[in-house]
Amino acid sequence: MGFFISTFLSLKSLPKLLWAGKWEHSKKNLWLNGKFVQKTVDLSLYGTGKIKAKIDGKWQTYSLIEPNKEFIEWNLKRRLEFIDNIKSGKMPELGGPHSGVVATYGLKRFDSQFSLNNAVKGTGLAPKDEKLDEAIDLLKSTFDKKMPEKMDVLKSLYENADFFDWRKQTSLELYTTKDFETHTFLNIMENPVATIVFMDIPTYELRTVAHIVHPEDEAALPGEKKLLQFVNLAHEYMHGKFPRIFPLLLFYIVEVFDNTPGSKRGIRVVPELPSE
Repeated sequence: MGFFISTFLSLKSLPKLLWAGKWEHSKKNLWLNGKFVQKTVDLSLYGTGKIKAKIDGKWQTYSLIEPNKEFIEWNLKRRLEFIDNIKSGKMPELGGPHSGVVATYGLKRFDSQFSLNNAVKGTGLAPKDEKLDEAIDLLKSTFDKKMPEKMDVLKSLYENADFFDWRKQTSLELYTTKDFETHTFLNIMENPVATIVFMDIPTYELRTVAHIVHPEDEAALPGEKKLLQFVNLAHEYMHGKFPRIFPLLLFYIVEVFDNTPGSKRGIRVVPELPSE
């Protein structure tokens, strides 16, 4: 019995030994009293539709934009198809709007000569600030339903484009802790610029200011705190309960490019380019 207990304890500690070493950090300590606060994003102008960010060492002001109508229609159509595939027992596709390929740069980790990083992130939509309470209540009240019923709940949301704030895309920072910092986390904390590419036809690219919000971040906007709650709840809605609340990755959209091979090849569609 002692052998099995010892083996069990060793296995429990194995992930920390293998994946939480000295290499998974940078030269900067971003933590204080067990939490982090991103200091490279300023949301004091959020109410005017603008955001300030310290990118490449310089504070700049950006206007938040909604993507073009075609992006919104594609996004919702593919999400509804994703739900239908799950309900019919089909394997969901790996591409589409749920699987954003996020590129960042800014702060090297000890395990690499480069800061440039690319990671696939589960990417979701953000209900409008005034709709967040309704969205949270809806997921809470149906949390214990069977999966087909949950799919219908999500479908009802995706059928209403006006429910969402299309200036934002959301994700969660699932793996960063004080003992293990991801490349994405370090880069966004230092240099809050991120591009998101969605592998599909059409192929869209979002250029964004990225804000990462700790669950105990007192400086976050009220809407961001509620959005953190909603995105964690939506994650558990599909995958079951987790032992902790994850930080929110919030991507504020500044530019949209259409990278569809052949027809567009990487032209900016929002904001519109000035006429020549």
